[in-house]
Amino acid sequence: MSKAETGKAIFLEEATVETLQRMMDDGDLTSFELVMGYLERIAAYDKSGPRLNSVLEINPDALHIAEAMDRERARKGPRGPLHGIPVLLKDNIDTGDKMHTSAGSLALAGSYAPEDSFVARRLREEGAVILGKANMTEWANFMTDNMPNGYSSRGGQVLNPYGPGKHDVGGSSSGSAAAVAANLVTLAVGTETSGSILNPASANSIVGIKPTVGLISRSGIIPIAHSQDTAGPLARTVTDAAILLGALVGVDARDPATWSSEGRYFRDYTQFLHPDGLKGSRLGIPRSTFEKLGDDRLPLMDAALEALKDAGAELVDIEMPEAPKDITVLTYEFKSDLNAYLRRLDPSVPIHSLKELIEFNEKDPERMLKYGQTLLVASEKTSGTLTEPEYITARARDLYMSRTFGIDRILSTYRLDAIVFPHVFGAAIAAKAGYPSITVPAGYTQAGRPMGITFTAGAYSEPILIRLAYAFEQVTKHRRPPKLE
Repeated sequence: MSKAETGKAIFLEEATVETLQRMMDDGDLTSFELVMGYLERIAAYDKSGPRLNSVLEINPDALHIAEAMDRERARKGPRGPLHGIPVLLKDNIDTGDKMHTSAGSLALAGSYAPEDSFVARRLREEGAVILGKANMTEWANFMTDNMPNGYSSRGGQVLNPYGPGKHDVGGSSSGSAAAVAANLVTLAVGTETSGSILNPASANSIVGIKPTVGLISRSGIIPIAHSQDTAGPLARTVTDAAILLGALVGVDARDPATWSSEGRYFRDYTQFLHPDGLKGSRLGIPRSTFEKLGDDRLPLMDAALEALKDAGAELVDIEMPEAPKDITVLTYEFKSDLNAYLRRLDPSVPIHSLKELIEFNEKDPERMLKYGQTLLVASEKTSGTLTEPEYITARARDLYMSRTFGIDRILSTYRLDAIVFPHVFGAAIAAKAGYPSITVPAGYTQAGRPMGITFTAGAYSEPILIRLAYAFEQVTKHRRPPKLE
């Protein structure tokens, strides 16, 4: 933010939640000023200049909410670390207010959710300011086989702030990641079915946490597949991501996946931030995944491994099985899950089933079918009852290969704390297992393309992953903001 915009620019560029809270407590900044500053940056860089196109919609009440949080702080003190902090939500997360929830599709461009999602409700309870909705890959990249990361019929193409139009922005939480990376918001919430938080985090040099499925409620989120869907934090630091994670977790009576998290989640994940957290750890290194990096990114991973060793970690070469590459489970689950979501929408919305969505798209192919809808059509061909032997067999196989024969076996056999993948090349196996991962910046290629490394472990191992990721972040400090013209 320029000094002309706020008078406090030097403090706000790359500002952390802790810094912002201290400034607001000291009277050097208000939430109103902070929100206004971000809005000015959105105008300057998202809708002008490089036109990153990461923000799809602004909350009409954002400034009013910020002002209310300022008054409450003055009278009662802050509710917690997110009091007055602006947060963007991916456009597939319901808010029961004046904002739309569309999954990036023009088919839902006029859809207002009937109520807040669990995620939105938790953020409001914590005093956060929901700044708006972030653009995303349409239908969370489950529409067609060749959809570019960050493209949606409603929002257009999201650009990577480190190389607009040059470097892939990642997806499907593209706008959430790009906005955080470009300092257009403090924090953002994305969603992941397989790589959709981790991939844009790596591509935009930020931190992304894909939690254990069930740690955060899925209620009020436009789905792909109930077996793999989860929301998760995107932030510029591990500390900020840990703060946001603690605000989002909890048991939700409407989501049975969360019932198993009772007694296994923490409201404060910052307790696991230890600068020497790598010391004495055993980390599995699947060398076969390095082949996918290419000559430009391989030196970054080699340097990351050296940093891990220098910080006291023991690196163990492992043979990592690959997760099944097919999307059979997603194809079957998408129809039943999406139909259950769409049927709740207001009668004024033009679609209330997957079949109606396909027909809506076919009526306006120039706008709606720029890249096709092969995945939508394939899913519609299923019964929607999840009774097909192909689905049941695929689900059992995915669980065995990703959990029993995959991550669980590797962690036990090699006595590991976690597995370390370059970029997000382990996203699929963790996604099919429903296990957590965290991606942290690992540097930039000579062309300025960001890359992260990903720590993965077993169910509800977020405390371990946060400890390892934070220690790596502290000894490397790779993140630097993009240079926006």
